[in-house]
Amino acid sequence: MKIIKHIEDAWQLLQQGKVIAYPTEAVYGLGCDPFNEAAVEALLSLKNRSTHKGLIVLIAHWQQLTQLIAPISESQFAAVKASWPGPVTWIFPKSNAIPAILCGDHNTIAIRMSAHPIARQLSLHDPVVSTSANLSGHPPARNVSELALQFPVGIEGVLSGALGGASQPSAIYEVLTGKRLR
Repeated sequence: MKIIKHIEDAWQLLQQGKVIAYPTEAVYGLGCDPFNEAAVEALLSLKNRSTHKGLIVLIAHWQQLTQLIAPISESQFAAVKASWPGPVTWIFPKSNAIPAILCGDHNTIAIRMSAHPIARQLSLHDPVVSTSANLSGHPPARNVSELALQFPVGIEGVLSGALGGASQPSAIYEVLTGKRLR
């Protein structure tokens, strides 16, 4: 498994439609270009993840959000602003720009603005898929050894860096209702 030390190398792999791994607040994530259907299909296949579930998209700044979601109220947006950047994922009504493969059986899109410096830098130019680095039904990888055990092939590189120290994956809330889903 190739270790990636420079963010520019990770960006290049994403632009080439490759799947990479990177540290987040609690676990390693797997990422790819969310607008490259072949890359998303490769990631889902790698994880043995159902296409019905949907995926999280990682962003680094507010301008990226507006292209991904349908309009929401100011009060709903206030709750999002209060929690970001941080380990909170919000489920939004999706914009027409979102590929169906990201949403699974839903008409919504899950988005997180991470506070983790590496995850945030990774999504600085473009949004990135962010899903836990694990085979479906297995615990998420918390180090490179666990990554290699679950994914001996299929990950083009691992962005080097430490996890953020959180003990649990991000909380998930529904923006229209404020209901916590995880």
